[in-house]
Amino acid sequence: MRTRATLTAGITMMLGVTLLGCDRLPGKPRLSERAPLPSQVMAFGRLYDANCAACHGADGRLGASRPLNDPVYLALIPREQMRNVIATGVPGTLQPAFAASAGGTLIDAQIDALVSGVLDTWGKAPPVRAADLPPYAAAAGDASRGKAVYAAACAGCHGPEGKGGPKGGAVTDASYLALVSDQYLRTTVIAGRTDLGMPDWRGYSPGQPLTAQQISDVVAWLIAQRRPVPGRPVSAKEG
Repeated sequence: MRTRATLTAGITMMLGVTLLGCDRLPGKPRLSERAPLPSQVMAFGRLYDANCAACHGADGRLGASRPLNDPVYLALIPREQMRNVIATGVPGTLQPAFAASAGGTLIDAQIDALVSGVLDTWGKAPPVRAADLPPYAAAAGDASRGKAVYAAACAGCHGPEGKGGPKGGAVTDASYLALVSDQYLRTTVIAGRTDLGMPDWRGYSPGQPLTAQQISDVVAWLIAQRRPVPGRPVSAKEG
């Protein structure tokens, strides 16, 4: 009986040791070597590369959408607005919602890490005083006045009707206007696309920055050029 009990105890001990050692099986990584879960990634570079670089460019420039590596833009947009755009997206455009609460894949802390990372990495040296910046958001102005603003400030690059010119692409193309929000148009008029050679609001007419009213008017003219595009919803005003 003692022999059998001793044998049973030995088997039990060996089984326990085997189970305890399962975490050290050949080829199985240690806990410290295992890749973090997607929700545990907080490094700005990894978050940006996985979620933003495809549209905004690998270094925040030269992407299909607005450059984030742009101090003028980062001085212009309120921090909470940037966070809201990342978290909840812009309906009617290609900007998706990234927050898990809005159907995306990122937790709140990751959204905050993205916002802080963009501002800390690319917005450290504001190129213009806040008091000199036009308002980020404003109601659209008068389209008829905006037509004259466009002719004087924009047509030289984008063509007399906005269909493309020697230095700029089409800005009245129906497909383009269906993909961008009213605020996107305003932001682009103010901040430009310096990565593509488009100046900000201070550089369209040498020595004559666009006034806040002229910006609102030319945005109204651009909005008025929208035409229905089959299969595309009406673009949102925000974003």
